[in-house]
Amino acid sequence: MKLKLKIWRQASKETQGALRTYELDGVEPDDSFLEMLDQLNQQLAATGEEPVAFDHDCREGICGMCSLVINGTPHSRVSGVTTCQTYMRHFRDGDTIVVEPFRAAAFPVIKDLVVDRSALDEIIAAGGYISVKTGHAQDANDLLISKEVVDLSMDAASCIGCGACIAACRNASAMLFIAAKTTHLGVLPQGDIEQPTRVLNMIRKADELGFGSCSNELVCEAVCPKGISVSNIARMNRTYLAAALASRKA
Repeated sequence: MKLKLKIWRQASKETQGALRTYELDGVEPDDSFLEMLDQLNQQLAATGEEPVAFDHDCREGICGMCSLVINGTPHSRVSGVTTCQTYMRHFRDGDTIVVEPFRAAAFPVIKDLVVDRSALDEIIAAGGYISVKTGHAQDANDLLISKEVVDLSMDAASCIGCGACIAACRNASAMLFIAAKTTHLGVLPQGDIEQPTRVLNMIRKADELGFGSCSNELVCEAVCPKGISVSNIARMNRTYLAAALASRKA
């Protein structure tokens, strides 16, 4: 395959970036998108040009670090996959592919396609944990939890924190990310007691960090590689309203 690549190049946070065009030939249909970028970087290094910086780690769709906007869609237009799980057979010979970093005020560009997503860690630090003492590990089936609740928690726990939902939202909202984390913990007995405080603190931190509000357009669910449902946002909003009213009364 022969491709024309328009890739965002930016030396640092302080400099202006721009799209630069590269020609790449000999791409195999079974190459992953990141392998294609590796091939491009080999070509650039061979000519003495600086390689394109992009983030990656596991390349198995687990870590969420491979966060790119491909032809205007976070990760790619292939549903349910991360960038590293996107293969070149999803493109055609001669295609022009535009590759950009995730765009959000809270995700400043570090270099080229690499962005700083540490804001998500700050949201987790604000309340995405269980701090109450729950005693020693329970024996199997000693603490009965319905399958419906277990499935709900596990589905929410599949969120890998990649930030695709934020990059897709025109308000750069972190609501789907927060909702997944609060649902994962809050529907279980160990996490239920801190749920009101957890939701309040995590949403307040997101506001402080510059994330926008939810616009209810469902694009976050559409681009999520793990298919996190927006129903989690509705659940979180109910908790937030109840907790906010209780806080005002107190």
